[in-house]
Amino acid sequence: MTAAFTFPGQGSQAVGMGKALADAFPVARAVFDEVDAALGEKLTATIWDGPAETLQLTENAQPALMAVSVATLRVLEAEAGFSVGRDAAFVAGHSLGEYSALAAAGSLTISDTARLLRTRGLAMQKAVPVGAGAMAALLGLDYEAAMAVAAEAAQGQVCQAANDNGGGQVVVSGDKAAVDRAVEIAKTKGAKRAMLLPVSAPFHCKLMQPAADAMAEALAKVTIKAPAAPLVSNVLASAITDPDEIRRRLVEQVTGTVRWRESVAYMAGQGVTRFFEIGAGKVLSGLVKRIADGAVGVSVGGPNDIAAAKDALAAAKQA
Repeated sequence: MTAAFTFPGQGSQAVGMGKALADAFPVARAVFDEVDAALGEKLTATIWDGPAETLQLTENAQPALMAVSVATLRVLEAEAGFSVGRDAAFVAGHSLGEYSALAAAGSLTISDTARLLRTRGLAMQKAVPVGAGAMAALLGLDYEAAMAVAAEAAQGQVCQAANDNGGGQVVVSGDKAAVDRAVEIAKTKGAKRAMLLPVSAPFHCKLMQPAADAMAEALAKVTIKAPAAPLVSNVLASAITDPDEIRRRLVEQVTGTVRWRESVAYMAGQGVTRFFEIGAGKVLSGLVKRIADGAVGVSVGGPNDIAAAKDALAAAKQA
């Protein structure tokens, strides 16, 4: 198997995402209905009609993106013959996308995943007072250089690498003053650009420990099955299948680095040549090309993408 199924994270959301699929395919509509029922509200109304400010709230964006990803996969299964167990060497997701990957692989139910992501979004937002933390993108520095910048900027506060996205794109996260210092230090260390990100909390750093505790409690209450394809964990950048380890790594992920560059490189090293980005946006497909030489990123997010995805999967099987 030379294909991996990947699932986008926060920032890929857009008002209207998934609506064309739900209108065209009952299997997609059923996923959105299940998410609405699990949350006890019409999240789909926010996804499809906005306003954007409401969709962007962390507690909404996270289950919304998962709903779109899983709905898209259901259409690929029904219309293009996709099978996670048969066709995917691995599943992986960027941050919240790890939950989408687990739902897609049958490790978590859609309802449990929606509720977990609602809990996760609320807990992450609540962990740090608004304005006390920040995140910044350091562009043009490799991971080791960005780690050094974060260490220099900390000065007794929290500043750590939150996302190693690849292609010279590393995001740091922590106390606002420390992240501000990192932006200025990065500019003196050769960064092409260093800029604060418009986020509401400092994700994937030690300041998120209260959210990690909340997720440990929430995850302890749900059933996790072995996924139909191995999960490449954000915090390990290697594959796992044991349900207890999956649970543990999901907790660690809240405060740990999303090691996306290494995750893609790991999958490529295992023979993956086509990375199917399933759900909203094209962020991950763009990163694939920068990380793995010769790898192809295939974005699947709407009805017009289904036929091309089917052809790409057939090519992957022949590779």
